[in-house]
Amino acid sequence: MKMQTRGAMRALAAAMCLTAGTSAWAADAVKAYPTKPVRFISPFTPGAGTDSTARALAAHMSTLWGQQFVVDNRTGAAGSIGVELTALAPPDGYTICLISASHSVNSGTNSKMPYDLGKDLQGISQATSLFYAVYLNPKVPANSVKELIAYARANPGKILFSSSGTGGLQHFAGEMFKYMAKVDMTHVPYKGTAAGVIANLSGDVQLGFGTFFGVRSHWQAGRLRVLAITAGKRSPAVPDVPTVAESGIPGYEVDQWYGVITGAKVPKPIVDKIRNGIVDALKQPDTAKRLAAEGSTPVGSTPEQFTAHIRSEMAKWNKLAKAAKLDLQ
Repeated sequence: MKMQTRGAMRALAAAMCLTAGTSAWAADAVKAYPTKPVRFISPFTPGAGTDSTARALAAHMSTLWGQQFVVDNRTGAAGSIGVELTALAPPDGYTICLISASHSVNSGTNSKMPYDLGKDLQGISQATSLFYAVYLNPKVPANSVKELIAYARANPGKILFSSSGTGGLQHFAGEMFKYMAKVDMTHVPYKGTAAGVIANLSGDVQLGFGTFFGVRSHWQAGRLRVLAITAGKRSPAVPDVPTVAESGIPGYEVDQWYGVITGAKVPKPIVDKIRNGIVDALKQPDTAKRLAAEGSTPVGSTPEQFTAHIRSEMAKWNKLAKAAKLDLQ
């Protein structure tokens, strides 16, 4: 019996030493991170808002830690290809991905996605918040959201609204407007935001929802009319432009946020370290200036806050899809 007791004690002591050694190794790994280049996936085309945001963050974190954060544009399938690559990558923190609010729309409304955004991945930090501008072809006789609603009700089906693709945030911004205002409008998807803006300029469609950065020059030249922004409150960037909510659709809010995610099994200490690097980047005057030029507001949430936000956004858009009986095929 005594020999068995001694054996058990030796085994316990060995396990404790192993645990202590593993913990020390893990702590050293986190302290040393990153020891090699980090793949920073941007799942949309170069020059898009996601891409420029990823590059602003990557540039600072490369300088901060002396290892390159290499932006890798992996486009296709409404941004899902880049996210799937992140979910399948080794859970070591050397693959991260910048997503947009459109990813929460896709994951919340499409059960056939190759990953579960709420389970296979985890949030690191919401980087920015970005409103959409509600813009109109000037030939439509409406100078406000209320006038647009009145015109749409008097001309059911006549208003065509563009988006960067079926199932994306621009599409859902229009569907939410349509559903909450109780108007009959028709969605016309295009391959990208720029194509939708061109369609509005030519009069092929009448209404659009897009970043202020993307339509500002056309608005200032009088080629497009900006009626409102989709944010919950007015933006310092355009203080004279009202929100949709205050202009006739109470409760309406669409936030085109950008944030950084990684695989669900990446150790939390590494996730926390990356988050601190993102926050440090967002505090830099040159980064903030670069983002502000695109209408973005820095956020820098915790991993827990961003993960919860992703899940709440998925639930929000799923609820709209069901309530509005949207056909996303």
